[in-house]
Amino acid sequence: MECGTALERLLQVISKPKVYIQTHNYPDQDAIASAFGLQELLHYKGYEATICYQGEIDKVNTIAMVEILGIELYDVDDLVMKEDDEIIIVDGQKGNINLQELIAKEIACIDHHPKQRTDSYRFFDIREVGACASIIAEYFIENEIPVSEKAATALVYGIKMDTANLMRQTTVLDVDMFCHMYKRANFEMLRLFDGNSLQLKDLNAYRQALENLKICGNNIGFANVGAGCTEAMMGTLSDFIMSLEEVRCSVVYSYRAGGLKISLRSETQELDVSSIIRRALSGYPGGGGGHPGMAAGFVPGLTEPQAAELEHVLTEQIVALVAECDEKVNNGK
Repeated sequence: MECGTALERLLQVISKPKVYIQTHNYPDQDAIASAFGLQELLHYKGYEATICYQGEIDKVNTIAMVEILGIELYDVDDLVMKEDDEIIIVDGQKGNINLQELIAKEIACIDHHPKQRTDSYRFFDIREVGACASIIAEYFIENEIPVSEKAATALVYGIKMDTANLMRQTTVLDVDMFCHMYKRANFEMLRLFDGNSLQLKDLNAYRQALENLKICGNNIGFANVGAGCTEAMMGTLSDFIMSLEEVRCSVVYSYRAGGLKISLRSETQELDVSSIIRRALSGYPGGGGGHPGMAAGFVPGLTEPQAAELEHVLTEQIVALVAECDEKVNNGK
């Protein structure tokens, strides 16, 4: 039987006064909020923590959140780690294609995606809730640790964004933690985060999505949004296509970083897009995964013509996999 709170058990596995907190690549609001909240918790307990990530922070409101709250985080390429340094992963898991492998030791993992191999961690807290920030917020509450206004604001925003305003894959924990943190958050800052969510160049991605949108199979919306579309914008466009009455599952493609990136959304958890993309990319380099209602995939090492050919193949595979899923649901399996 486990003794103590999750935070207390986490602290027991940290052997150094300094630790790294690593988010998934191209971190979103939930990943950054979770890391920022955990950093404050560790600081309260006497530890120094550095937040790190790989890639870019490429969404306007995420950049605003970081700048307004004064969150310090570092690209892993700018850090010098040693093998005996210790890492706590938040909003991701070791082995994921969207988590950079580092030289230091991943001692712990706090995440809200489906559980993968956990035998390499000294501690893990992996729950399928709407936002990883909800797990971190609970650490403050159950350990009776005061939360700063900035950390509360970040956690509220992380929960809000990853659950689509408490409307996507939301659990009781997400709602409870949102309410707890909302009482301590800065409302003006929250309004500023959302005040400017697009750049002029983003409109071109919307244009390409609309021009290339096609609905195939049983209400599946597919769109190629052009080369070099950021991960954050791909997710935004997936949500945008999902808002159409005729679409219950969206798939967005973009050629980027020398490969084909895929972003998926589903209207219901019965249509599990994380399983669909994993199966569709089986046998290809890279891979895919995520949540039942929100997932992504990447196949590296492609030229643009090869990516276009793969897009055609994957579209047919996804249509077939969705039909298979529908048949199982209709047959009550």
